[in-house]
Amino acid sequence: MRAWAELLRVPALFTVPGDALAGAGALCAPPGHRTLLAIGSSLCLYEAGMVLNDWADRAEDAAERPHRPLPSGRVSPTTAFTVACAFTAAGLALAARAGRPALTIAAPLAVTVWSYDLALKHTPAGPFAMAAARGLDLLLGAAATGGRARPALASAALLATHTCAVTNLSRQETHEGTPTAALAALATTGALTWLLHRPLPPGGPAHHLSQNHLSRNHLSRNRRSSNCQSSNRRSPGEEAPGRHQPPARAGHRPAHHSSAPLTSVLATAYAAATARSYLHASLNPSPPLTQRAVGAGIRATIPLQAALMARSGATATALITAALAPVARRLARRVSIT
Repeated sequence: MRAWAELLRVPALFTVPGDALAGAGALCAPPGHRTLLAIGSSLCLYEAGMVLNDWADRAEDAAERPHRPLPSGRVSPTTAFTVACAFTAAGLALAARAGRPALTIAAPLAVTVWSYDLALKHTPAGPFAMAAARGLDLLLGAAATGGRARPALASAALLATHTCAVTNLSRQETHEGTPTAALAALATTGALTWLLHRPLPPGGPAHHLSQNHLSRNHLSRNRRSSNCQSSNRRSPGEEAPGRHQPPARAGHRPAHHSSAPLTSVLATAYAAATARSYLHASLNPSPPLTQRAVGAGIRATIPLQAALMARSGATATALITAALAPVARRLARRVSIT
């Protein structure tokens, strides 16, 4: 069990559900059973990538990390490869159950995962492939929940940018590196935190959802008012119809206004989760400090996902997702997250 926990990197699993939930939040849609299927698909494809990563790197790990499950002999390469294939098949099957739009995203996601582990990991395209996988994972949640992914592109881009910076830093986990990667990750965190603190534009999905809700509530009233205008004559002192609209109730305000404080708190938590470790790794880019920084970057995915949800107005889902962070941190003390 210990060997499989290390191979599957169990603490990192807590960073996966937030992808699909952030995708659903970008549509301003409550998570449903299709969202749960997307989360299951994401978990399977993520674990397929974890196992396949160790299978592809078993010769390198034999020299640099002989304690890992495969080079130590605790898990056989054949078993690992079979499990990776099974996880991939399960992930695609769950996506298919969630609907054709979800499968349309899950298929290239699976291809990206396998391409990264088998061909792209040690090339300059490696960090971008890993970033694409995270972005596609968020879009998978949107496609499964609402049948469309385009409204979630902005959130996917922010999550992918964070992933690219962390993956680039992880390339020097096993050898003495340079401060550049850690400084780039630190700058990326600062830029993303600044973007998260900025409110969504008035034309954002949360605004349209609120406006559409108000329009439906007052549609019949407006029609009756229009009919009265055509049949009744106003007196000179009478106010023009349609000039005064009933004020929107507090619960109907655009979501990005009501959730702005929570978004700021979660964005600050995201920055705080990584800044110190990135700074230490930039001052001393040794393998231990770099590994610690990479672990912090992976765990920081959770408050980043939660901030994206809160920014879209999904405050309850954001709080539930943020609660996964301390659980992942506690498990990471027992099982390495990298």
